[in-house]
Parts: sequence; structure tokens; C-alpha cells
Amino acid sequence: MIVYKRYLLFFLLSLAFACKQGDMRIIPVDDFFKSQDRLVYRISPDGTSLSYLVLEGKNQNLYIENIATGKGRKVTQLKERSINFYFWVSKNELIYYKETDPQKRRSDIFIINKDGSNERQLTNNEKSKIRVLEDQLIDDKYLLVTSNKRDSTVFDVYRLNVRNGVMEMAAKNPGNITDWITDSEGKLRLATSSDGVNETLLYRENEGSSFKPIMTNNFKTTFRPIAFSHNQPHIIYAVSDVNRDKSALVEVDCHTGKELKVVFGNDSINITDAQYSRKKQKMSFVVYENWKKEKHFLDDSVKLLYTNLDHLLPKTETRIIDRDKAENVFIVRTFTDRNPGSFYLYFAKTGQLRKLSDFNSAIKVNEMSEMKPISFVSKDSMRIQGYLTLPVNKKAQNLPVVVLPHDGPGGRNSWGYNAEVQFLANRGYAVFQVNYRGSSGYGKAFFAAGFKQWGCKIQQDINDGVQWLINEKIANPKRIAIYGSGFGGNIALNALYSKGSNYTCAASNSGVINLFTYLKSIPPFLKPNLQMYYEMIGNPVTDVDRMRQSSPLFQADRINAPVFIAQNIKDPNINSAETVQFIKNLQKRKVNVTYLENDGVSFPGSHLEERQKFYAALEQFLEVNLKKK
Repeated sequence: MIVYKRYLLFFLLSLAFACKQGDMRIIPVDDFFKSQDRLVYRISPDGTSLSYLVLEGKNQNLYIENIATGKGRKVTQLKERSINFYFWVSKNELIYYKETDPQKRRSDIFIINKDGSNERQLTNNEKSKIRVLEDQLIDDKYLLVTSNKRDSTVFDVYRLNVRNGVMEMAAKNPGNITDWITDSEGKLRLATSSDGVNETLLYRENEGSSFKPIMTNNFKTTFRPIAFSHNQPHIIYAVSDVNRDKSALVEVDCHTGKELKVVFGNDSINITDAQYSRKKQKMSFVVYENWKKEKHFLDDSVKLLYTNLDHLLPKTETRIIDRDKAENVFIVRTFTDRNPGSFYLYFAKTGQLRKLSDFNSAIKVNEMSEMKPISFVSKDSMRIQGYLTLPVNKKAQNLPVVVLPHDGPGGRNSWGYNAEVQFLANRGYAVFQVNYRGSSGYGKAFFAAGFKQWGCKIQQDINDGVQWLINEKIANPKRIAIYGSGFGGNIALNALYSKGSNYTCAASNSGVINLFTYLKSIPPFLKPNLQMYYEMIGNPVTDVDRMRQSSPLFQADRINAPVFIAQNIKDPNINSAETVQFIKNLQKRKVNVTYLENDGVSFPGSHLEERQKFYAALEQFLEVNLKKK
């Protein structure tokens, strides 16, 4: 086992500052993964105050700034724990979550005035989880929250009095409710129940009525309510692929559960999201994604808003991440594939723009690489898409390649700035991202095609993509590595023994090495969905052979190439003892193993030192086992 000592890592890191790669400098590791000084911007409902979190050492504190004067002040004084989430609940008050147990994702909830006065703790969650369901105050004192304090396996809805901290039951979970949904006024009107495979949407006319089932769909089907119609409160807008392969924005009658009409959608695009305006009480736009995310506007005034932003911020993508109640003051985030972007305040009435901060000022656009869409056909004739990022000033010919499979199950790679991709491209590698079958965003059939295919057809999609790179003369067939996190790490390690593959080395970051252990780690409140996980990953009773085949822990005798393994030893989804045993089994067979662990810090590390250790170690591993081969 190779143990990286701190002095060695910092030596490697400092060495990188001086190195050159052709005509392009080697950018220091931390420049790619620099922590933001200010983050999580929000606007008060009345549009007069700007809030944000400031990183102070290992902690985060809340700051409030007067938008008109620019004067700000620190309103929390946390020393040992950080704020991991916050929001405004009135023009003068904010709710924030103080982290109590990072590994179990537990937090206590506090309320505080914007001037820092009258701070009160609302919850004390030593064992249970609590989350805010509706981010607006009801009758100036109640928040709707969900909590599993009564029963760890389910979430009930409570009315939390922010004036005295008293929680009263608003809706008791009968045991199978997996989601609760409110209307624009904060009233609980919808719920979703699950038997593990089928999901049922329940509706009630008002809070005095009982919930009644209106439709049932298999979990493979997407049906996501977006908003209630203002003029017809029994009608909802939803993103749905019921009776179709691609999702569309539809109207549904909650009295009958029947689809009334398609607001926007067709057989060639997949709607992934939609925006509703509470102020205008109408749908604003839908979002669909091919190789980039695009908008189709349903409101001309919203289209004009984005047109103005495009004029002020040309040649960049814009995303509105918050707004005031009057929809006059907006927080805008920009980015491209080569630029992590910036944050701005935009004032719609005047058309003025005010820059708040850069996401990462250390990044220079001319030193970054372009992310290009690619597609190929798998051996079983399925169209697979993804992205290819080439090093700057390098021809697309005979390059060393790092394949970067995304995490799962579900999810996908998307176009935009990716620090890991740019870091690897800067080191001279072509970076190949494949949206293998089972990835989201390509329709119901493509998503379902990945079920129970870990180590099988999913792996073959990756290998087919690599062969496409070789056939196109882009990749050097003797210098191909694969690196991933979570289920991407599972794919990376599986690649070393999959049929027909010939990877030079593999790297796994908190990778799933045992599918059986992963399923056992599913927390109690997700147990209603356990059968769904069995459908997607495998049933530990009936799919034993397939799951063992796809669990690297049991396949150590088939791995012969160098391996890099990093893990958080407190990650609840893995068994650190199994990882250690896996490494020992590899070492017995003289496999070259680099092992790096951390003691409970979220990967790739929320602290500078952890980032430096991880990426310096990964860089050295690839330098020795890929670049110099």
C-alpha cells in the first residue's frame, strides 16, 4: 500500500506550479478547486436586502447586505459548525440550518432577524431529520415542515410555530407517503405514496378534506407536479411521460386524474424542468436538454427578461437562481464550458446589472478546454451520447484518455464548466464522458434500459465509446484510464475486468465496491422505495450472481492493472473494512495499489488540505501509470 505523506504531496503540488505542458502552463491544483469566499446568494422578499454565506476557515456564517447602500454585516457567529442551508421567510427573518452531524446529514433549525437580533433555536434533532416543506410563513408564524421524529421510516407533516418552537401534527403519514406537495399559498394539497415499485398521486380539495388517489404509475414513469392553476385550483401543471417516452409539460385534472392537454412537448425532446411565476400566476418556461439545456418560453415578458440578460451578458449561459416577490430584483449566475462564471444582481425595471462575485477568479478562460458533444452507436444498436474535452493546443490524435463515468443510479453528464474535467485536460488528457444507458434526460426507455445492467450493458456502453475513440484515432489504445466517484467508481473498477476492455489503470473515489452493502445502507426513511432500488440495481436474493459479478469486492482475482482508491471512511454507503480487505486482496496478487482515505470530510473535500491531498495523489497516479506508459 502506498501512503502519501503530507510533505510529499505538497512537494508534488508545488512542483506543478513550475511545470509546463507544451505551450500551456500547468495550472496549480487548487486554482481549479478554490473555495468561494461568498456563496449561496439570496434576496429578501421585499428586494431590499442581499444575503450570502462567507467561508471563514472551516466554518460558514451568514451575512446581510443592504442593496441600496452596499453596507453589510455578519449576523451569525458560528465557531464550531457551519450553515449548510438557509432562506428568507419574511422581509426581516431568515431560517438557517446549523450542521450537527455531517455524515448523517442532521441539522438544527434556527430563526434570526436580518439585523442579527432575536436568534432562536427552533428544533433540536439528535436522532430525527427535519426539513422545511414550504419556505413561506403562514399567518406570520407557521412553517410547514416534515420530520421522522415519530417514526424513523416515514416523514409526517408538522406546523412549526417559529415564535415559540412548538410543532403540531398537520398530516400523519400512514406509512407509505414518500412526498408531500403544497400549492402556491402553502397549503398541503398533494402527496405521493409508494408500494416500492408503483407510485400513487393523492389529492385533496382543501386542508379539511381527505387525500384521495387519482393516478398510479410505475416508478419508471415520470410525473412531477410543478404548480396548481390559479384560475382552476383542481388543475395542476406537471412534467410527465405518462403514456409517452419523452416528458412533456401537461395539464392534469385532479378530480379525474386525466391529462387535459400538452402545454409543450414532442417526441424528439425531453422536458426536464418548468418554471412557474407566483406573481404572474402562470407558467414561465420549460427546460429541455439535448447536448445543452434550452428554454421554451410560455410567457413573452419572461422571454424579454432573458433576452435582456443575453444582451448584457453575451456569449454565456444565464440562470436565475433567486428573485424578490415582485420579480424585479434577480440573482443571476453565468457560466460556459470554459468559464465557471459569475454572480450578478439584475434590476428588471432599470435594466441595470451589478456584479457580485466570480465563482472562481483563478480560472482564465483562454487556458480552459472546450467541451464538445459526441455520439456513437453501441454494439446492440443503441445511440449513446456524451462529451469529449481535449487538451488546449493538442490535436485530436493518439492522446492519452481519462474516461469519466458519472455517478448513479440515474443522473447524467451535462454541458458546462466542470472543474475535474478541466483539471484533467490541463494535465494533457482527453476527457471522455459517456451518458450510458440508465442516464436520465433521454426518455423513459433509455433510462429503464440501464436497470440491473451495472457491470453489464452499462459497462459495454463505456467500452463501446472507448472503441469509438480508438477507431477515430483520437485515443492511444495503450494509454486509456478510467476514473469515477460513487457508482462511477464502481464502473471504473469493473472496467478492469470487463469483457473486451483493456484499460491501463483505474481510479475510484468513494466507489461502490459491493452492491449488497450499498443496498443495506439505504436509510430507514427510504425503505418504501427499496423495491425500486432492487429493480434498478439488483435484488440481493434473486440476482445474487449478477450482483457479485458487478461488485469489484468479489472480483479482485481478475484485476491486474494499477488501481487508485480513495474513500471517506465514515461514508454510510460503504463499509471501510471491505475496502481495506479489497485492497489487501489486490496486494496479495502484486497489483499496484494507491490508497488514500479521509476521516469524514465530504469528497472531493470541503477543505483546501483535503483537495490538495486528493488531486495531487490522483495526478501523480495518472502521471506514473498513464502519461509515462
